[in-house]
Amino acid sequence: MEDDFPVDHDEKVLVSLGYKQEFKREFSLWTSFCVSFAVLGLLPSFASTLFYGMGYAGTAGMAWGWIIAMVFIQCVALSLAELCSSMPTSGGLYYASAVLAPPGWGPVASWVTGWSSWIGQVTGAPSVNYSAAAMILAARSITDPNYEQTKWELFLLTTFLMLIQSCISSMPTKWIAMFNSLGSSFNMVVVIIVIVLIPTATTTNPKFTPSRQVWGTIKNGTDFPDSIAILMSFISVMWAMSGFDAPFHLSEECAIADVASPRAIVLTSAIGGIFGWVLQVVVAYTVVDIGAVIDSDLGQPWATYLLQVLPQKAALATLALTIIAGFSMGQGCMVAASRVTYAYARDGCFPMSRFWRKVNRHTKTPVNAVWLNCTVGVLLCLLIFARETAILAIFSVGAIACFVAFTIPISLRVFFVGNRFRRGPWHLGNFGKPIGAAAVAFVVLMVPILCLPPLIGSNLNSANMNWTCLVYGGPMLIALFWFAIDARKWYKGPRVNAKHAMIGQVIKELGREV
Repeated sequence: MEDDFPVDHDEKVLVSLGYKQEFKREFSLWTSFCVSFAVLGLLPSFASTLFYGMGYAGTAGMAWGWIIAMVFIQCVALSLAELCSSMPTSGGLYYASAVLAPPGWGPVASWVTGWSSWIGQVTGAPSVNYSAAAMILAARSITDPNYEQTKWELFLLTTFLMLIQSCISSMPTKWIAMFNSLGSSFNMVVVIIVIVLIPTATTTNPKFTPSRQVWGTIKNGTDFPDSIAILMSFISVMWAMSGFDAPFHLSEECAIADVASPRAIVLTSAIGGIFGWVLQVVVAYTVVDIGAVIDSDLGQPWATYLLQVLPQKAALATLALTIIAGFSMGQGCMVAASRVTYAYARDGCFPMSRFWRKVNRHTKTPVNAVWLNCTVGVLLCLLIFARETAILAIFSVGAIACFVAFTIPISLRVFFVGNRFRRGPWHLGNFGKPIGAAAVAFVVLMVPILCLPPLIGSNLNSANMNWTCLVYGGPMLIALFWFAIDARKWYKGPRVNAKHAMIGQVIKELGREV
């Protein structure tokens, strides 16, 4: 009987959850953090969503909004880390929903969580690469005033970036870890360089906007009251910070995953939150004309802002650093999304799951899942040929989809399981329930806010409509109808593919705490 159980600690944990070890565990706390920090991509994330943070509430919204949002986002990260320690699997979010749901509700809870998480993950790479491609074309426009970019160029460049990232994500785990370690280190260094460069090299006179104006002036770019405009600006923070769950999805490739993975989640959220806020404040103090930044013909607010405050060569150099960081971020998104797709296909959530869940025998990575995500991402990029608001919707969709997926298992843990929750070695103790409740309340408030259009009444039209409800709600509605009509007959929640004593049985050797 002893031979039926693996000797390795991580394999014991995985077997106790009902799965067998299929990946090589070549990620550590550092490399898991590197992937999630690369997915976070603070500089490219900030650059990609500057339109929302600055355009909806001005400098006061940027400075105060990031602080307020990060308090609650950190609650989400802490609660998610606690779940990760208890259930360190690639499909952790939807696995946790299935385990924590009331009797009979496990399948539908895991189904909704899984599809929302997958939508959030699969929109990550195309949204990042769309922004990177827009920055590349903006750089060309800066150097060649006669150049006019076309939608076809933007689409093809975005697709090209995704193809390169898919090739990298199909490599062996050790190589992927190396790429992400380099990319994350580059991201961290670049953020620091930009934070120092902008205030020292700015050519504006005066160099800085007075503090009273930065912190006290809300430049409302919506038709809603100032308080709602600030909440709407949270999309930039939520989208930028939505990648901290990557260590959860990489936990089956991480050593001592029930400790290292939750630590990587919290580390990513905390460090990302601090550096992101500092970057927000630097931009808030130096921006000259918010209207010009938002409405620029370059089509990329970050590029326009850099030209406002820096000499052209310095602006182009900073833009180039942002593009490279954005490519690294997109590659991290591709890796994390492929692991989510693999985990859900392993449990039969997709059509042709048997094909998508295959692990390549040469690279020991889910190559088929990588290319499924790439294909879906390229199809999403066809929104480029619609109105700009349509392609921009994938940013708010990414934020909503990820945070809804985070919140479902957290709410089940707080309001249904309570003290019966089986903790892992990393946990929040008695603070678990109040922190989880704060996280749930925040997301419940923010989901409808992020679906609001900036303009209302006679000012609202198809060009400025917020298409988030359609881009996110459409696929989710299809998934729910599919479950109600057919999937409920055969989908019973996460499947077991390893011989073990009992699902959910606690192996005594794992009862240690740190």
